[in-house]
Amino acid sequence: MSFSSNVKQELTDHMSKARHCRLAELSAIISMSAKVTLEPCGITIHSESHFVSEKADRILSEVFGIHARVCFRKGRGGSKAKQYSVTLKDPVEARRVLNALGMIESVGEGERLLSYMPDKLLERSCCRQAYIRGAFLSGGSINDPTKNYHTEILSEDRFMAERLQSFLKGYEIDSRIIERKRPKGKSVSVLYLKDGEQIVDLLSVMKAHLALMELENVRIIKDVRNKVNRQVNCETANLNKTVNASVKQVSDIRYLMDHGGMAMLTPELKEMAMVRLENENTPLKDLGKMVDPPVSKSGVNHRLRRLSEIAKQLREQH
Repeated sequence: MSFSSNVKQELTDHMSKARHCRLAELSAIISMSAKVTLEPCGITIHSESHFVSEKADRILSEVFGIHARVCFRKGRGGSKAKQYSVTLKDPVEARRVLNALGMIESVGEGERLLSYMPDKLLERSCCRQAYIRGAFLSGGSINDPTKNYHTEILSEDRFMAERLQSFLKGYEIDSRIIERKRPKGKSVSVLYLKDGEQIVDLLSVMKAHLALMELENVRIIKDVRNKVNRQVNCETANLNKTVNASVKQVSDIRYLMDHGGMAMLTPELKEMAMVRLENENTPLKDLGKMVDPPVSKSGVNHRLRRLSEIAKQLREQH
């Protein structure tokens, strides 16, 4: 399976112990993936992911004792897309679920259907974590971290995306929202993260600990590889700089020899010139040990610069 599928499998297998957390997760799934009616009362969850149908069916069974109708259908017209559905046709059972989720509100003598679980039922941090988990199961995806860091949650409702963004902010996870056009002209709100550390935090919030460890291992390997590459690049640049400087120094000394410039040199500079010619690839520090008396690296550098200046002056005269 892909990394994204592994994450969703782990989230599907994870079941909160508290009833209120299970309800929060189910409410996110219903808000993002279900068609809900009030008269007659019914719930049908549609998804291209079997993880969504499995989790919804399990919560309905364990929390409400309801055995929903779970169906699978292949895509139409040659489409590879699969469609899973979880249906509650019994109005009594559907109403019991919606009431537990706080999604039926009394209005005067009547009632109305809400699209989301009310905030007052999501005040606990654990419930918000469960809600985020349900939203990711319904509309989320995460890239293979060995390629790039990117995760997103798609929602057809802008409010849902903004609500999730607010919940994530509470865990110091900064996300962004963009609108993405779909082929038929419809747009979808995309909440996304591109920072590896923030994605690790998201996995932690959703309780996807195995995926978190896998991602952390990838990040460590990438970090080590990047540090090695930077070090190699730095050493290569320094080596190129040293080689280029040596080539120029030797070229200047040869020019002095070919154009009578050696007679213009002091004994110290002449000695330095001969030592450099005989040791073209030797570091400055080692060159300093070859002259009598020995000089420091800065002393060698000073003498070589002086030789280059004299060669430059000689070139200008010619």
